[in-house]
Amino acid sequence: MLFQGWVGFTFRSSLRWGRIRPPLFEIEKETHVCFCGSRPRSYGTVMAEEAKKLAAYAAVDNHIQNNQVVGIGSGSTIVYAVDRLSERVRQEKLNIVCVPTSFQARQLILQHCLTLSDLDRHPELDVAIDGADEVDAGLTLIKGGGGCLTQEKIVAGCAKHFIVIADFRKDSKALGQQWKKGVPIEVIPMAYIPVSRAIAKRFGGEAVLRMAVSKAGPVVTDNSNFILDWKFEHSQNWKEVNTAIKMIPGVVETGLFVGMAEKAYFGMEDGSVKTRDPPII
Repeated sequence: MLFQGWVGFTFRSSLRWGRIRPPLFEIEKETHVCFCGSRPRSYGTVMAEEAKKLAAYAAVDNHIQNNQVVGIGSGSTIVYAVDRLSERVRQEKLNIVCVPTSFQARQLILQHCLTLSDLDRHPELDVAIDGADEVDAGLTLIKGGGGCLTQEKIVAGCAKHFIVIADFRKDSKALGQQWKKGVPIEVIPMAYIPVSRAIAKRFGGEAVLRMAVSKAGPVVTDNSNFILDWKFEHSQNWKEVNTAIKMIPGVVETGLFVGMAEKAYFGMEDGSVKTRDPPII
């Protein structure tokens, strides 16, 4: 089955909708790539999971090459990226080394029989691919809904290229437009109350201790710390806010990723893939 894209490329799809095959293709900035092929079901009804898969496959096909060290992010969308990465490694005999951002990412790497490493052995990565809870128009991200923000930011910071993958629900003009759970902030356990009070006093809103669902008490990160979710009241200068919060004693890291992402891929409801680059300053 062949699909013809609006921007002048053609690629082959498997029988399962949204499965992007080589050759690699380029998608222009802020461009919707719309497939003109027919489907048995009504057009424009790709579900969120299919949208995640579209974004993940496009990113892996465009940014992964042989002999790379790759940072593997965390969350539900990254599952599809690892699926595609594993497929390409098998089919193309690629030599890829993977560095995880969490226990979940490590398990995904092992389950797919990919080469596992760490920052001790590979402190410089060629590319890191990760999801996001929200992406604004300037490619500022909120991350940490899954509790792995500190490791995710470390791995992203070690990569030459940081690529974000997400579905249409994470695409916003401004932070807080779609994601209503606040900015995650990892804190030393003994400091969660002073940090919460300091954030609310200086920036407004409320910083709430994240409670676990399947255990009594708070969520505990892979680093044995707590997480505060700061529900801010209005848009901020996120670069300044990120720096100021990190200076509060007891704060380990914030879920604000400012000026780090090189490109974002969004799987859309209609089966297209939209990309976004950082604004030119």
